[in-house]
Amino acid sequence: MRLTVAQALVRFLSRQYSERDGTRQRLITATWGIFGHGNVAGLGQALVEYADEMPFHQGRNEQSMVHAAVGYARHSRRLSTHAVTTSIGPGATNLVTGAALATVNHLPVLLLPGDVFAARPADPVLQQLEVPYAGDVSVNDCLRPVSKYFDRVTRPEALIPAALSAMRVLADPVETGAVTLALPQDVQAEAYEWPEEFFRERVWRIPRPQADERDLNEAVALIRHSRRPLVIAGGGVRHAGAEAALKAFADSTKIPVASTQAGKGALPHDHPADLGGIGHTGTAAADRIARTADVVIGIGTRYTDFTTASGTLFEHPDVRFVNLNIAGFDSHKMGGISLAGDAAAGLTRLRYLLAERTADTELIPAYRLPGSYEAEYGRAKAEWDSLVTEAYAAPDEEARPTQAQVLGVLDELADDRDVLINAAGSLPGDLHKLWRTRRSDQYHVEYGYSCMGYEIPAAIGVKLAGPEREVWALVGDGTYLMMPTELVTAVQEGIAIKVVILQNHGYASIGGLSESVGAEGFATGYRYRAEDGTYTGDPLPVDLAANAQSLGMRVLRAKTVRELREALRVARAADVPTCVYVETESADTVSGVPPAQAWWDVPVAETASRKAAVEARRTYERRVRARRRHL
Repeated sequence: MRLTVAQALVRFLSRQYSERDGTRQRLITATWGIFGHGNVAGLGQALVEYADEMPFHQGRNEQSMVHAAVGYARHSRRLSTHAVTTSIGPGATNLVTGAALATVNHLPVLLLPGDVFAARPADPVLQQLEVPYAGDVSVNDCLRPVSKYFDRVTRPEALIPAALSAMRVLADPVETGAVTLALPQDVQAEAYEWPEEFFRERVWRIPRPQADERDLNEAVALIRHSRRPLVIAGGGVRHAGAEAALKAFADSTKIPVASTQAGKGALPHDHPADLGGIGHTGTAAADRIARTADVVIGIGTRYTDFTTASGTLFEHPDVRFVNLNIAGFDSHKMGGISLAGDAAAGLTRLRYLLAERTADTELIPAYRLPGSYEAEYGRAKAEWDSLVTEAYAAPDEEARPTQAQVLGVLDELADDRDVLINAAGSLPGDLHKLWRTRRSDQYHVEYGYSCMGYEIPAAIGVKLAGPEREVWALVGDGTYLMMPTELVTAVQEGIAIKVVILQNHGYASIGGLSESVGAEGFATGYRYRAEDGTYTGDPLPVDLAANAQSLGMRVLRAKTVRELREALRVARAADVPTCVYVETESADTVSGVPPAQAWWDVPVAETASRKAAVEARRTYERRVRARRRHL
């Protein structure tokens, strides 16, 4: 069959499937694109040619397109994703941040940037980076360190192994992340006689490998001797669809469960064993139990310092770790017993080995958690829940709401169909502490890369993956200003996302951090510059609601708690993209959220003349002494 390289690639992608547990779905369900020099005549023409086989979404910013694909992939449990095509110059380099986010979070996305001429008939061409010492380098090489697989297709026949390798990595639960196929513009348009078998339907089966039985037995022996075990549920629980296995494990053993940002919702908030978030943004209940845990069972977590406070939180002198993770790289962390395998399969096997059973005619009694420990974490859970209720409470309906009260009002209106999207600022901390997650796919906070600007495009991706769901992008004013452009895409395609803009006139989260490390909140607010060069205390007269409205959104303004409740109710029922704009209490006003319960290591200037930095350094030196390496 004679087709161009671009046509062959689109046709190939439309015939790729993933399969897990007997359920098959398209691996690449759509392509995002912004056309320009280097992809309009190649992939652009091919997507027109095969429009009935490959749906297309028009983006406004290349980074945003990757975020949308990532949101889609995460809501699809990594079983499906989107492709993204760009031009050869700034369009391609704009992919880098999105690619890093995808790879950091182990979420699949296929990147198809245009590239300069392979045959070099015009050299340099528009947007080409000339590298004097290397003729085979282009700006696309910036994508190498943030891609799990990278190839440059410089001849038509090279597409066959490159495309197959790309699909293998996208479907691999260990290796998945951003995959880049750089496509020189002349090669995209070149015709080739393709073998028919290249276009046959191909199924990439996603297995559930079991951890080694000897490692499982070692882990079981450790857990059986523990008195204060704790499970940490990470994103791997959700990616593997292991929520039911985790619930069965918790029901059987009564071991309490704390969650990372990526794992929050692995158990519903009202499950007796659920202690909520862990780490710097975690709950007092989870962090209190973590400090005295003698065995920590990590399920699908990378133990990132911020989300688990892995270097300072686990204070028991003899604490040991058991790590069930599909990736051996992560299962070996913290000096733990490595259970390299699927989360659902591993949890099921652990539950069986800890249950009462007969082995070689010998009765092995079931593991029993000390009753006093179960009562202790139950009390801690109840105490924290009362603090959440207090933070959510809004006694004055005519007052301007705090950020916590905004979440409280949304919590009143939401049910298990609602999905919350967030990524940066102070909101991830408040959400991790406060949000009462009803089901596992309700909570979508990207905190592996914590990328400002992620929320709106990711909400579009999630809505495309779950059109029956109500999808909320919770956006601070700082992150809104980074990347509001995909609102136009939502309006154009009628994707009825709900955007909540919380305006506090500055980078409140990093402002608080700046104050704590002696940087005095420098450059973390929006203020007028006076004639003498100093800043006034007045916020800038920006109107983000008007901006959103100018981009085609229906906008509802709310000044009070009462108005907010009504605006959120109307937005939730809307069948068009809708924005709720609310000014919250300023960064100087307490949000009502209990402060961090665990310490996050942010080095402070060792020498300084300003009093704030000197005092912050003293605090740092006191806290850093608690840091340890778990070997």
